[in-house]
Amino acid sequence: MRKVIASEFVTLDGYMVGPNEDMSWVLNNFNEDMERYEGNLMDSIDTILLGRVTYDIMTNYWPTHPEELGAHNMNSTPKIVFSKTLAKAEWGKWNNARLVKDHVAEEIAELKQLPGKNMVIYGSANLVQGFSRLGLIDEYHLLVHPLVLGGGKPLFATMTQPLNLRLLRAESFKNGVALLCYEPERK
Repeated sequence: MRKVIASEFVTLDGYMVGPNEDMSWVLNNFNEDMERYEGNLMDSIDTILLGRVTYDIMTNYWPTHPEELGAHNMNSTPKIVFSKTLAKAEWGKWNNARLVKDHVAEEIAELKQLPGKNMVIYGSANLVQGFSRLGLIDEYHLLVHPLVLGGGKPLFATMTQPLNLRLLRAESFKNGVALLCYEPERK
């Protein structure tokens, strides 16, 4: 069965972006270890899942930067955008994007049963939180940066119930980033 993996850059204090949507702390600290992780992850997936905000950011970046490392994979991999407010996923701006507005749990359950590789969520804090509440995420890959921002957008801001996780593996990178891979404890 296919899995849904949430792959997230976070700081020690749990923020995924700083004030004013700043992610320079990721870009300034990206190294060959992280590049290897991202390459291996892209090789293991065939679908990208995004919330509206991350979709807006990525669709305005990746198609206009085809020379960037990983751009071909980002642009050619099918994407599903989950949003109640977006009118449509613009095919012209980004290849292979479709919009899902309702019946999210049913959509993910059906996708998990289809043949293929895993699916990944990049960013998309609201989507990660919603999927977490519905029990739809099979693995959390947290790339924890050795930085305290003190403000910004936290990854798990609106969680109302505890999310118990079991550590699958941990790896440290030369730049001080710790990759922590978890799965939810099933009751």
